Amino acid sequence: MSGLFSTLNITVKALNAHGRALETAGRNLSNVNNPAYSRQRVIYGDRGTVATPGGTESLGLEALGVQQFRDNLLDRQLMREISLKSSFEAEQSAYQRAQAGLGQGISATGAAETNTAGSNGIGAAMDNFFNAFQNLASSPTDVGARQALMQTASVLTDRFQLVDTRLAQAQSDIDAQVSTDVGSVNTLLSTIATLNGQIGRFEINAPGASVDLRDQRQAKLEELAAKLPVELTDTPSGQIQVSARDANGNEIKLIDLNQVTGPVVFDGTQILAGSPSIALSLSSGSLKGQLTARDGAVQTLRSNLDLLARQLVTSVNSAYNPTGATGNFFAPAGLTAGTIALVPGLSANSLKASDGGAAGDNAVALAIADIANRRFSTASGDALDGTLGNFYSNSVSGLGQALSGANSRVEDQTNIEKLVRSQRDAVSGVSLDEEMADLMKYQRSFQASSRVFGVIDNLLDDVVNRLGR
Repeated sequence: MSGLFSTLNITVKALNAHGRALETAGRNLSNVNNPAYSRQRVIYGDRGTVATPGGTESLGLEALGVQQFRDNLLDRQLMREISLKSSFEAEQSAYQRAQAGLGQGISATGAAETNTAGSNGIGAAMDNFFNAFQNLASSPTDVGARQALMQTASVLTDRFQLVDTRLAQAQSDIDAQVSTDVGSVNTLLSTIATLNGQIGRFEINAPGASVDLRDQRQAKLEELAAKLPVELTDTPSGQIQVSARDANGNEIKLIDLNQVTGPVVFDGTQILAGSPSIALSLSSGSLKGQLTARDGAVQTLRSNLDLLARQLVTSVNSAYNPTGATGNFFAPAGLTAGTIALVPGLSANSLKASDGGAAGDNAVALAIADIANRRFSTASGDALDGTLGNFYSNSVSGLGQALSGANSRVEDQTNIEKLVRSQRDAVSGVSLDEEMADLMKYQRSFQASSRVFGVIDNLLDDVVNRLGR
C-alpha cells in the first residue's frame, strides 16, 4: 500500500515538473519576436532519497527552477556596440541638418558641387555678385546693370544671414535634443534602480530566479547605453552598479544598487553626473555624437562663414571707398555671416562705378570684380587663405567630409552591431524549431506520467474497493 502511495506521489511531482516545462516552452514561443527576451529552460532535479523498510527510495522528479540563457559578456559587448552606433547616427543626423541649412550641394566624396545658376548657396550668390560688378564695369552708366547689381548684393547678404541662422538653429536643435536625451537618461536610471531593488528582494533566497525582471533591466540598460556609455558591476545580491567615467578616468557612480546617486545634467556645454556633479568623458552614445557635431564640423563651418563675410566686407569696402571719404558698400560693422548688410541708403542711383572719376569711369567696379580672383593670406593680415570661392568651397567640403565619414562609420558599425547581436541571439534567442521539439518532448513526458498516474489510480481502486470482496 505504501509503495502505491509513494509511486502516486512521485508521479504527481513528475506531472507538475513536466507541466512547468510545457509552460516555459510556451512562454518561449510566445516571446519569439521579443528582442528583450532571453529563452528559459526548466531545471529538473531529484528531491533526494529516503530510507524505508523496503530499502532506499527516490523522492521523485522536481522542477528546481527556471534557468535563463544569458551571456553577460555578450550582453555588455552588445551595449558597447549599440552605444557606438548611436553616437555615429547622432553625428550623421546633425550633419545632414547642417547640410540642408547650407542650400549648397555636397557630393558623396564630401566636395562642394559646382554651383549652378539655380543654386541657392552662398557660392552661387558670390559668383553672381562679382559678375554683376563685371557687368557694371562694362556699362558704368547702365541703370539696368546697377539695379541688377543691387539685387545680387541683397541676395548675397540675405544668403549669408539665412545660412548662419539655419546653422545656429541646427545647433540649437542639437541642444534641445541633448536636453531631451538627458531627461530620458534620468528616467532610465530611475527605472533601472527600481528593477534592481525588485531583483534584490526576489532573489534573496533564490539567486537568478527573477528572469523576467532581469530581461526588463537588460532592455533598459541597452536603451541607456544608446545615449550614454556606462559600465556595470555585478553584486552577490543580483543587483548591479552603473557608472560612467570623468576626463581623468575616474569612476562616477550613477546607480548604487537601488539608488540613483545623482541626476545627469546638461549645462549647455557638457554632461555632468554624480554627487557632487562632475563632467563626464563621453566616448560614445547619442549625447557624444550630438555634442561632437555641434562643437565640431557645424561650428567650424559657422566660424569659416564669419571669416568669409569679414574678408568680403573689408575687401569690397577697401575697393569701393579707397580714400575712406566717399562711403562704403557694406556696413563696416557687419563683419560676421549673421550681421553682413549693405550700407543703409545705398541704391542703384547712388551706386558708384568709380571713386569720383568722370562719367564712364569703371575703376571701382573693375577693382571689386577682381576681388573674386584675388588670393588672400592670413600671414599678410587677411582673414583667410586663398580666394573667396576656394575658401568657401573648402569650408563646405569640410562639412561634406564629416558627413561622408559619419555615413561610413554608421554603415560599418551597423554591420558590427548586427554581428554581435546575432552572436547573442544564438545564446539567448528563441528558436522556433528547438522550442517545438521541446514542446513535443515535454508533451510526451506529461502524457507518460499521466498514464502512470492512471495505472496507479486503478491499482489503488482495486486495493481499496475490491480486494476484500
